[in-house]
Parts: sequence; structure tokens; C-alpha cells
Amino acid sequence: MQFGRDPRGISLEEKRQLVERYNQLLLDTDPRIQTTMAGYSDRFNTTYFVNSLGTCIAQERLDVSGRFGVIARGEGGVVRQGFESIHSRSDYNVLLGAEERVHGAAKRAIGQLDATSVKGGQYTVLLDPYLAGVFIHEAFGHLSEADFVYENPRMQELLVVGKPLGIPQLNVVDDATMPDLPGSLKYDDEGVPAQRKYLIKDGVLTQRLHNRETAGKMHEQPTGNARAMNATHPPIVRMTNTGIEPGDRLFEDMIGDIEEGVYAVRMLGGQTNGEMFTFAAAEGYMIREGKVAEPVSDVTLSGNVFQTLKDIEAIGSDSVYTNGGCGKGGQSPLPVSVGGPHVRIKNVVVGGR
Repeated sequence: MQFGRDPRGISLEEKRQLVERYNQLLLDTDPRIQTTMAGYSDRFNTTYFVNSLGTCIAQERLDVSGRFGVIARGEGGVVRQGFESIHSRSDYNVLLGAEERVHGAAKRAIGQLDATSVKGGQYTVLLDPYLAGVFIHEAFGHLSEADFVYENPRMQELLVVGKPLGIPQLNVVDDATMPDLPGSLKYDDEGVPAQRKYLIKDGVLTQRLHNRETAGKMHEQPTGNARAMNATHPPIVRMTNTGIEPGDRLFEDMIGDIEEGVYAVRMLGGQTNGEMFTFAAAEGYMIREGKVAEPVSDVTLSGNVFQTLKDIEAIGSDSVYTNGGCGKGGQSPLPVSVGGPHVRIKNVVVGGR
């Protein structure tokens, strides 16, 4: 692969100074910031794959990552958090000149200190691209992994290829061929070429993710989704870069006719249980008369993933992919990426405090 500035040629001292500078930037933002975290990592490895079919593959992989976070404390002991991460598969310089992105972690935490708890109820909700990406990965992407489907009769009934799941503008992909993302690869860990797969195409369930084993069991084709943390683990069905494709709606158009709704931004935590999900947004804002209004806290979104997909009303024309780490079968964190545009969903159950 082609590298920009290779971190293997950069001294530990230079890397340490970079992290210290960003950490001081976070500390200097506001006296209400109590705790900061600034971390850096780089890793280069070469993986060799040989099988009985005559395949012999050598793949190089570089990962450069910066992770930044703050905890801020306001009046009455209110605590808020903010995070930012930066990643590249090819260039150390992605971490240079990132002051604005790093500073954003602190600004988001401080901005939420004055937020009041959202009133629980059903709202039209606008997900930002970060939260939309996490939602589609966690709530739907894992259901698309064929080992889960094969072992679960309930999912076999719900996930029939050809079944309509949403509006025609809804397209969900898992694409390992996208450049310079954590989930990007040329071949999976069973030697199958990387592919772009439409899990949902024009609102219809189109495909699921396979390794060679599940493809054989379900009489479908391998999709290049056999991944393992290293050679001590078996390659199991895993996502790569998973997201919602952009639509055609501008942000202003998506909120313009919402009298009262919630704008949910980034993710703080969450869990899924089969087709049910609960996510906590890192930031929340009320939408009033078509405008983003006051910040609100304790925004948790819950529901049934299949009903929620049906309730998607509009898909934005923007798109953002961000890096992440996925856990499954005792193998964590596997590098993945999640992404999407702004997504508008009706009748979402929002819980406050």
C-alpha cells in the first residue's frame, strides 16, 4: 500500500510532544474541565495467508490513531463527557493541525453542562451522521451477520431476502473497498476478495454478510467478511465499513417542518438485544418550529430496529464515516468504520431522566 508520512520513522519524543500539546489544549479550554485523556497509537503488521486451494496472500496494514476525551463538571455536580478520535491507514500527518477537532471534544462537553433533561415521550428525531452510523452498525449490521441469522430461527423469519424494510431512498452498505478506513481491506482472513455489499437496496433487504462456512450452510456466496483479530482466533463473520448511503435532503429541509423534535448527536453508550435497541446520545438539542433550539441531556433512544427502519422519513445528502472498534466472539476491538448522513425518524421513543 502507499504511505504518506510513515510513523515508524518518527521519534517517540515527537509523538509524545504532539499528545502533550493536544492534552494542554483540552485543559486550557475551560476551568470546569476536570479530567482529560489524550492518547496516540500506531501499529504496522504484515499478515500472510495460505490455504489448500493454492491461495497465497501477503497484506500490509498500518493504523495510526489519536483518541481525545474530557470530563467536565458543572454546578450541582453535573458531569458531561466529550470525545474525538482521528484515524488513518496511511499517514501520520492526519494528526497534525487537528486542533479544531480535538478542541471540539472539550467544547461539546462544556456545551452540555447547561442542558436540562429532555422530557420523555415520542418525537420526530434527527440523528446526526455519527449516531446514524452507530445505529445502523449496532442495531442492523450485527443482524446481517449470517452466523447470527443461521443460528436464530426468529431472525430467519424476519430477515428474508427481498423483504421491504424501509423507504426506497434507504440504502445500507458494508464496503471493505472504501479507501483509508479502519475496515478497509483487499482480502478477508479466508482469502476472499473484499467487496461492496448492499445489505438494503432501495429499501429492500438484499444481502447478508458471510464467511465461507455460513455461505456454504446457507447456499449463498462468500462476501469477504471473514475476519479475525490475529492467527490465534478463528475468522468469523464481521462487518468492515458499514453505513447508510447519502440521500437527497438538505439539513435545513429535514428539520424545517418539525414543530417539536429532538436532534440527537453522537453516541455515549447503548445496547442491543436481538431486534431491540437502546442508545444514549452524547448530545441532544430540541428542535422547535424548524430550528435547532436549547440543549437537552439524558437523551436515550429505544425501539425495535425493524419498526425504526420503517419509520425513517428522510435521508440527508451529507455523509461522515468515523473509526470504531467492534467486539464479537471474544475478539475485540476489531477495526471497523461506521457512517452515514443525517437521518430523520418519526415516532421515536425518547427517554429523559
